[in-house]
Amino acid sequence: MAGVRGVVGGRGFDGLLGERILTGVGRSTRFYAVLSIVAAVVTIGLKFGAYLLTGSVGLFSDAAESVVNLVAAGTALWALTLAARPPDEEHAFGHNKAEYFSSGLESALILIAAGLIAATAVPRLFEPQPLQNVGIGLAVTLVAAAINGGVALVILRAGRRLRSITLEADARHLLTDVWTSVGVVTGIVLVGLTGWLALDPLIALLVAANIVWTGVRLLRDTAQGLLDPALPAEDQAKIQKVLSRYEERDIRFHAVRTRSAGQRRVISMHVLVPGDWTVKRGHDLAEEIEHDIARDLPQSTFFIHVEPSEDPASFADQALDRERSDDPGRTS
Repeated sequence: MAGVRGVVGGRGFDGLLGERILTGVGRSTRFYAVLSIVAAVVTIGLKFGAYLLTGSVGLFSDAAESVVNLVAAGTALWALTLAARPPDEEHAFGHNKAEYFSSGLESALILIAAGLIAATAVPRLFEPQPLQNVGIGLAVTLVAAAINGGVALVILRAGRRLRSITLEADARHLLTDVWTSVGVVTGIVLVGLTGWLALDPLIALLVAANIVWTGVRLLRDTAQGLLDPALPAEDQAKIQKVLSRYEERDIRFHAVRTRSAGQRRVISMHVLVPGDWTVKRGHDLAEEIEHDIARDLPQSTFFIHVEPSEDPASFADQALDRERSDDPGRTS
């Protein structure tokens, strides 16, 4: 008995792996990516218009971040489209990790935008310039911020519901953009009240620093996702709740492992049953366990390994790496 094998058969190509992949809602995520693209195009036009009206480098920094939003939203749409593709011969476990390409690229774009903003703002510290048409420029910026805020909240809820790091990253970036706009507007108002023109580039530099922090956090989350982390505690609690019901029937479990791959959950376990059970009875039990867990945790891939509870070897194979038996009469 070498390795963790799925005893639950799937369909088509997945059936060859002994794995059933429960279909998810990838198409819905692409809708929200398109929504983000539309919002980015609208806000770019509004914010660059506000910058041209006022000449404020703070408003320029806000507009530059919206350009990053547009590129990031386009990348997100590509990544979500790729992630929704079914498994094939070269990608037997699907394409879910494509989402991490999007969040990683967005991290890099955020850092580039921060550098561009800083490069534009620093010269203004030494050569401040007066602002023009401040009132209408601020009004246009606030309209753009309201659009971004509404879209960000919609996408954030969708990202959490659909377990999409791409949508969550996009929403967090949009929310950062909202706070950027609020900060820029506050700075420009203070410039008007105090007459201190250096506040405009100082606000832009604060915006750049905040963007860097957002980019670093997003990069960290992307790296963590690529390391195949275990499912969140609430998901593991749901799994344990299902398994505890079977333990009341004298079914035992060990080597229960979980990991995340984009929106997909991967769950593997060893199920210990009486050795005189038929293959069909073991298969039916595995099917039952799988569907009970999938009811609470959709988009899950299962690998279930059935073992005889009377065999001591069943308790010696819980490590990730399996040692070969020295018993020549035993097959693996």
